[in-house]
Amino acid sequence: MTSAQTLRFSEAERVLLIVPQFHANAWGMPYAAWTVGADLVMPQQFLQAAPIADVIARTRPTVSGAVPTVLNDVLHNQPDADLSSLRYIVCGGSAVPVSLMEAFDDTFGVEVVQAWGMTETSPLGAIAWPPRRAAPEDRMAFRAKTGRIMPGVEVRICGDDDAVLPWDGEAQGEIEIRGPWITAGYYLDPTDEKFHDGWLRTGDVGTIAPGGFIQISDRAKDVIKSGGEWISSVDLENELMGHPAVLEAAVIGVPDERWDERPVACVVLGDGQEASAAALRDHLAGRVASWWVPERWAFVDEIPKTSVGKFDKKVLRGRHADGELDLTRID
Repeated sequence: MTSAQTLRFSEAERVLLIVPQFHANAWGMPYAAWTVGADLVMPQQFLQAAPIADVIARTRPTVSGAVPTVLNDVLHNQPDADLSSLRYIVCGGSAVPVSLMEAFDDTFGVEVVQAWGMTETSPLGAIAWPPRRAAPEDRMAFRAKTGRIMPGVEVRICGDDDAVLPWDGEAQGEIEIRGPWITAGYYLDPTDEKFHDGWLRTGDVGTIAPGGFIQISDRAKDVIKSGGEWISSVDLENELMGHPAVLEAAVIGVPDERWDERPVACVVLGDGQEASAAALRDHLAGRVASWWVPERWAFVDEIPKTSVGKFDKKVLRGRHADGELDLTRID
């Protein structure tokens, strides 16, 4: 966990642990800090932008870890915060928009490093450090990946028929993982449906490039199948959050008589910002496949979130089913 290929901690670090420790054991950061003798800063329940900016100014941490919603809150509500003590911030829990990483580069001069893992992987599985020989102009493309597989574990992707797919960056399937610290079973749960030939089924769908970089396109439960083809809700969300007027965006799949499923974009605009559904549709043009672009849009005050700050799409799907989303349709 403390190797050069993972969290890169040293004894000199002061680690600000923004991630709640009940969430995947806070991504292993407390253990990595303890192992090398680094300091830990605990903000307790004060995870909003203002108290986080204050604790950074007072304690001067060198590294931190947070979910994208927390970083987005700091960016929009504390843009003058002094984050100069931070060498980098590890970000995970959900996909990190490139626009958010670029904004932290430009606004705070702090590198955001994307990472991926699960409680079952104990917990870190991949982290997106660019390769040593990556050209400066290519570094963001690597940082935008979900992460490079960490030493000591094996990862593969499998298609609908459980066939193992190539690491070509194109073939897409469910990510499976195994290794010495990857769970091989669940307590008091004898079923094996979450495992495949000894590999843990992660429930994440994506690709693996030849160099071992994973790109997750969606959770299996959230990916949208429209007309027999896959639409990545994550990619749509990231592109929408790249629009200057958009604070947050979550995309859900809903039933459609013609296509089986179609995406609905739920959007939160920033304070004082304006953008119509048509303007956001035009923003997506050329950034995603034309048939991915949603016809139905909902402008909401807030995206519901889980206890660890992830978008709670289950709640949004329930609101849609109950007719509680005020939809705008543009074809």
